[in-house]
Amino acid sequence: MSNRCTAATASLVDECRGVLFVYSDGSIVRLPKPSFSVPVHDDGSVVWKDVVFDPVHDLSLRLYKPALSVSTKLPIFYYIHGGGFCVGSRTWPNCQNYCFKLASELQAVIISPDYRLAPENRLPAAIEDGYMAVKWLQAQAVANEPDTWLTEVADFGKVFISGDSAGGNIAHNLAVRLKAGSLELAPVRVNGYILLAPFFGGTVRKKSEAEGPREAFLNLELIDRFWRLSIPIGETTDHPLINPFGPVSPSLEAVDLDPILVVVGGSDLLKDRGEDYAKTLQNFGKKVEYVEFEGKQHGFFTIDPNSEDANRLMQIIKHFIAENSS
Repeated sequence: MSNRCTAATASLVDECRGVLFVYSDGSIVRLPKPSFSVPVHDDGSVVWKDVVFDPVHDLSLRLYKPALSVSTKLPIFYYIHGGGFCVGSRTWPNCQNYCFKLASELQAVIISPDYRLAPENRLPAAIEDGYMAVKWLQAQAVANEPDTWLTEVADFGKVFISGDSAGGNIAHNLAVRLKAGSLELAPVRVNGYILLAPFFGGTVRKKSEAEGPREAFLNLELIDRFWRLSIPIGETTDHPLINPFGPVSPSLEAVDLDPILVVVGGSDLLKDRGEDYAKTLQNFGKKVEYVEFEGKQHGFFTIDPNSEDANRLMQIIKHFIAENSS
């Protein structure tokens, strides 16, 4: 639990997005709400509720579904929030608004899980929590007394896992762990993964990182700060969970993966890492689609979910789901 009382002599060491404050005496202050004010657009067309999926770590997920009943069961779409592994929540309004839009536009059940955050819980905690959120779905699929709010409308054989930024990193690591067919989740079947501006790193700078503007929404200073606070103690950003193709990372060439869609903004400092990730997997013969939105910064689709580019992205996701649902 975050410490809200700091010694009078403690100085501020790190601050992230006006939410997380780390002090020299090791104390941490974490505010429950984001520093920005965004209204929640809940018009009643999508219904939602919270469910605890990991009581040990007191972690919940938020379920969304279209309010109007349908005759056919709906695909399941995970949306794992971003925040550099250090901030963010399923309850934040930008996350909630995007999930409303996903449920409505995709006509899908949306699952938005929380995960433990750094620096209190460094990696691999967040990735383990992402895995537990998917195992929760399997438990529902086989339960004698499942949650009918979910099971009456959800198609457990048509699951897609998406993640935004740090969530995209989690989605990648789930794809590698579960492998093609996700046999260990039966009867749940993951059909594909959507990595939205995935948060990857490495000790060698990419051109988009080195030359990116300091005023960017996600600038290099903030990228470095997120990694400094979240990587395992004693490790570097070439850790396999952070740099999939780093010098100590196992080769993914022989790993059988489900289809992956990678989306980046052309002006995102993480653009080159996302592009290199997609092209390397394509060269390995994997089914990977790469889409770049020219001139767009990190998180453009949640910052303005009703923009022309965000709407175009939604159509690309719909096409990816349709193409990989058979």
